[in-house]
Amino acid sequence: MGTDLHELLRSLRVWDAEVTTLPPFDPDTAPDDPLPLFTTWFTEAVAAGQTEPHTMSLATADEEGLPDVRIVMMHGADADGWSFATHRTSRKGGHLAARPYAALAFYWPVLGRQVRVRGPVTAAPSEEGRADLHARSTGALAAALTGRQSDVLTSLEELTRTSQEAWERAQREPDASVSTWTLYRLRPEEVEFFQGDARRRHVRLVYRRGEGGWRRELLWP
Repeated sequence: MGTDLHELLRSLRVWDAEVTTLPPFDPDTAPDDPLPLFTTWFTEAVAAGQTEPHTMSLATADEEGLPDVRIVMMHGADADGWSFATHRTSRKGGHLAARPYAALAFYWPVLGRQVRVRGPVTAAPSEEGRADLHARSTGALAAALTGRQSDVLTSLEELTRTSQEAWERAQREPDASVSTWTLYRLRPEEVEFFQGDARRRHVRLVYRRGEGGWRRELLWP
């Protein structure tokens, strides 16, 4: 007899004290700009042993406004915004062409922290996209060379054959160009920092960009 999903859900706990530390967060000590705080929290997540802290949820919407979400890798965060990359011909690439606005979410359960980012998205110059791709691994280049992300796949045999061909080419041509590969940057208009609390008195600090710079506010949990 299979496991009952509801019973399984009721047996689970969030932020088990054996694996999670919930550090205090005083929003009065937060910097005026969200980027330094993000950098600090990211560094602390790495130091705490968070698995794949550089992965994030990326939410987009299609031409009809219907949402979609997936996990992608952060390629950077600086004064120009939070960056990620994909083929412009992929589903998310099509969404961003139609509606160049997105949201990101990071979750670092080892510290009970979330960071949420929203804002318009632009494509970086093509030379920056090429440099980003060629700074990555051979496997990343091989995956990009297949160039068919989100297309219908006829069989796993086709995937194996095409991937092997792409891998061999990536090894032969480490500087191979992929015309559809695009580096995107999300320029934040809103950044929220969430620090979990064992008694559910979570601290939520949100930065909102205005004409005169960033405005900070607290939100009810």
